[in-house]
Amino acid sequence: MGHMQHMNGGWITPVLSYVMAVVGSALGLRCTVRGLGTEGRTKRAWLITASIALAAGIWTMHFIAMLGFAVEGSPIRYDIPLTLLSLLVAVLVVGAGVFIAGYGGSRVRSVAFGGIGTGVGVAAMHYIGMAAVNLHGTISYSPGLVALSVAIAAVAAAAALWAALTIRGTLYTSIAALLMGLAVSCMHYTGMLAATVHVDGGHGPLSGATAGSFIFPLAVVLGSFLFLTSAFVALSPTAQERAEDAAAAGPLTEVELPAS
Repeated sequence: MGHMQHMNGGWITPVLSYVMAVVGSALGLRCTVRGLGTEGRTKRAWLITASIALAAGIWTMHFIAMLGFAVEGSPIRYDIPLTLLSLLVAVLVVGAGVFIAGYGGSRVRSVAFGGIGTGVGVAAMHYIGMAAVNLHGTISYSPGLVALSVAIAAVAAAAALWAALTIRGTLYTSIAALLMGLAVSCMHYTGMLAATVHVDGGHGPLSGATAGSFIFPLAVVLGSFLFLTSAFVALSPTAQERAEDAAAAGPLTEVELPAS
């Protein structure tokens, strides 16, 4: 059995991965809320952006955390097609969950099915990403902990969607994003806890790319997308939100509202 390390580079990988999960969650929830206030093509555009943001944040969180993953007795390589497939699956399945929430007639049904769909997407992304790991040996999983990790992902996604559908205001969205980021991180490390590596002692070349040559550049690209899109969305609040913020600030604060 190979000894696994999850923080090979120190605390920087779990902290940075959590930040990416929070940014992706905040942007995804924000775009979902914006989408709910519109119709037609604009609504679809907001929900697609929300789906990509959530999936990108969760995927980047997973693979930044994987930069700290090391196994005693074996180097680690990543299968490029499977790694890209994990990102595609995350976008499609999380997107299905977001669209169910965005177009669902019943709030309870939207949260339940949207949350389960999104949670399954998160879990599928994680385990496809783990299947992309090549090392000298095999990885086996504890079924109970795998089931727990999927449950954490589903509950977290449902809670975040409930927040997006129910709560308005930047503060509450931020709190929901912090909690969802924490839940996604918990799901990741629960999934990693479920894994046991059996090293076979081989020394031949492994197929695939190193984390530094492939995972890190892709994470930087997705991270840059998230931060730039977040800045754009944050700088374009709706007139309704400005009115609500002005009302919340009290009658003494005057805020000029643009003509809509």
